[in-house]
Amino acid sequence: MRQLLIALLLWLPLTTQAAIDSFEFRDEATRERFQSLTAELRCPKCQNQNIADSNSPIAEDLRTEIHRMLQQGDSDQDIVDFMVARYGEFVLYRPRLTPQTLVLWYGPFGLLAIGAVVILVMTRRRRRASNDGAAADVAEPAETLSAAERRRLEELLKQDDK
Repeated sequence: MRQLLIALLLWLPLTTQAAIDSFEFRDEATRERFQSLTAELRCPKCQNQNIADSNSPIAEDLRTEIHRMLQQGDSDQDIVDFMVARYGEFVLYRPRLTPQTLVLWYGPFGLLAIGAVVILVMTRRRRRASNDGAAADVAEPAETLSAAERRRLEELLKQDDK
């Protein structure tokens, strides 16, 4: 039993090591292109990780595919176009400026402008209301109570005091 436990403890660290990609490159420029591309493309499964940092199987496949395309001599734009064609604009951390992505690029500015207009309109309305209210306080009230209405009001107020 003791030997089995020792064997298990010695074997466990060997199985928990992560696989590390080891790609061979023609030159340092190709290695830098690989690192740049894998850093700027998003993992389709992990969503908030680039494919350079992701350990998902699809990210491993994408790194292998990028390496293969670089070895074939494809340009960075060809590789990005291939990934976008396969996985959509989602794989780009910085989506391209197209009619479909205009809302992504300019939507926040539009919402900010709408918010500024709403605040401006509300401020002006409040200012007008406070100015109109101040003028109403200075002027004589348009309607006054008759003698009967005043007596009735006094009776009601006396009942509340009791």
